[in-house]
Amino acid sequence: MKKMLWVILVMSCGATFITPLFPLYGEYYQLNSFQLTILFAIYAVFLLPTLLVVGARGSAWGLKSVLRGSIWISIASTLLFLINWDVWMLYVARILEGIAYGAFTGTASTFLLKQTSHDTVSTAIKLSGVTVTIGFGLGPAIAGVIVQNFHFQPLQLPYWFLLVVLFSALLKLESLPKREDPKVQKPVENKISIGIPNNIRSYFWSFIGLPIFTVFTLNGIVLSLIPSVVKNVFHTTNLSVSGLLILLLLGGGALAQFISWPQNSVTRMRIGILFLVIGSWVNVYSGQLSSLILLWIGIFIQAIGGGWTFQVTLKLASQLPKPEERPHMISAFYLCAYSGFIIPVIGVGVLTQFINLTSSLVLLNLFATLIIIYVLFYSVKFKQFYVKGKA
Repeated sequence: MKKMLWVILVMSCGATFITPLFPLYGEYYQLNSFQLTILFAIYAVFLLPTLLVVGARGSAWGLKSVLRGSIWISIASTLLFLINWDVWMLYVARILEGIAYGAFTGTASTFLLKQTSHDTVSTAIKLSGVTVTIGFGLGPAIAGVIVQNFHFQPLQLPYWFLLVVLFSALLKLESLPKREDPKVQKPVENKISIGIPNNIRSYFWSFIGLPIFTVFTLNGIVLSLIPSVVKNVFHTTNLSVSGLLILLLLGGGALAQFISWPQNSVTRMRIGILFLVIGSWVNVYSGQLSSLILLWIGIFIQAIGGGWTFQVTLKLASQLPKPEERPHMISAFYLCAYSGFIIPVIGVGVLTQFINLTSSLVLLNLFATLIIIYVLFYSVKFKQFYVKGKA
């Protein structure tokens, strides 16, 4: 399990590694906020269809083969970042990273479970979610620290580090057994579907899909905009600050998952999504006051909310379906999650062409607040279903 968790950690680091470098790319290639938003979101645009296709056919292709291919694509993306001499290469590199992580994310969860005994499945699922979240936070933190403290080729040096750890992940993967029985593998089907069982479909969309969509929407805004906001609103040139803020958001969210209270999943979700939106509103208010301290507080509150919501939704996505339906359900979970990286994030980028950034973020927060109010009301119905299912 430890080797596979390392692979998951490295690939998750790579997915967000570019984040603190956005201001540098903006200056170097003269990109405006909308172009930077597209550079961030195009990753998810290509991740989603890849996730759908590989989620449906990955088992037939061979899980380990898919994982190996995704790491090599991530290496190719990193090499493009290393040698880029024109802005189109950045976009191609982001597209490749989206394809790589789209192929990797659902497949990795399934492959991890095959490396795990039946008694430790729940632990493996929990550690997988924590590792993904920590990786998302570590990537920007490491890149930011490298750029801030090593004043040598700031747009290349961080990727040399990433390249080394990607090769280490590839070696770890190759040392793992396949754990696949070719006799039970089914031929590739032409039909690609999300694969949510009919009996839990409404519960999935309302109490798993919408909450995790909102988590990735609000966290995605932080990931895409915080480097520019820290520089232009809070007037600090320290690139490690944005990386550390993202580490607090995502790494703190991962650590929050180890807090045992409250144990009831529905109660934990209710508190989590409230913390999520409260933290996001504090972040918006900190920009109006130009208060970096208030921003740290808002990120901290949002981290707890995002961590708990991510934990509960992933647990329910793994717990509600039958074991044979679990891989498709987890793929659907990540499909909802990464959808939050696209429409809302691009929407903010478009809005900034007509109104200021603060007003755009207020509109996004109002949108997220409406979703959370609906989820809170729906939680009453879900709790009845959940208690009945566990009885």
